[in-house]
Amino acid sequence: MNDKPLQPEDQPRAHHDMGGVSKFLCEPVDRDSHSLTEFDRTVDAVRGLLGAKGVMSVDELRRGIEAIPEAEYHRLSYYQRWIRSIADNLMVRGVITEAELAAALERASC
Repeated sequence: MNDKPLQPEDQPRAHHDMGGVSKFLCEPVDRDSHSLTEFDRTVDAVRGLLGAKGVMSVDELRRGIEAIPEAEYHRLSYYQRWIRSIADNLMVRGVITEAELAAALERASC
């Protein structure tokens, strides 16, 4: 059996890696089932379509979520993290531009 820790002691823990962090150990876990909102279902559908079309993989979604700056990561909800990662991935791939995203967000807020 390997007695080495999974994460070397000299490697800092990433902000999204909250397992075993004492700050979070004292917070109760909400175990009630949650209904998905229309936003949640839409984001999930967009991710599914992007995956089916080969535009973005689940691994790219995860890496994008893990790259969200710490303060924003903790401020965003689960599916808000997804849509942030999706938008970032689409901009990196050149599928959309930052200007197009800003214009779409402006239209959506009206």
